[in-house]
Amino acid sequence: MPLNLIKLCVGIDELAELRDWQGQRLARMRAAGETPQLRHVTRSWPRRADEVLEGGSLYWVIKGITRARQPIAGFEEVLDPQEGIRRCAILLAEELVETEARPCRAFQGWRYLEAKDAPADRKGGGDSDLPAEMEAELRALGIL
Repeated sequence: MPLNLIKLCVGIDELAELRDWQGQRLARMRAAGETPQLRHVTRSWPRRADEVLEGGSLYWVIKGITRARQPIAGFEEVLDPQEGIRRCAILLAEELVETEARPCRAFQGWRYLEAKDAPADRKGGGDSDLPAEMEAELRALGIL
């Protein structure tokens, strides 16, 4: 079973907003003649990177609810131009997979997420008729 990462998606209010933002970023890269590659730069390099690269994903927490995951394509060392410090870029696949909504407390940085603890992919892949907050609460109560 792969090891995953989980991260807060700061500044994003809805899953559709994350999709749009990533789509715009990829479009700008293509327009500039760059190889389109989604990446999220973070301070620390995962010590268990080999386990994550065996099929792990980055799970996104949006407004306190785990909403989606993206397969991790790799890790890349980058230099922070302002601080001159080496950082870790988490390379992400373009595919954004919606998951079952699950509440998640706030935390800093990223955390490891064992496959057994990860929310399942949403069946059908479409948006739920329920608001994410309500779906997460109903799941926590065992109703869904």
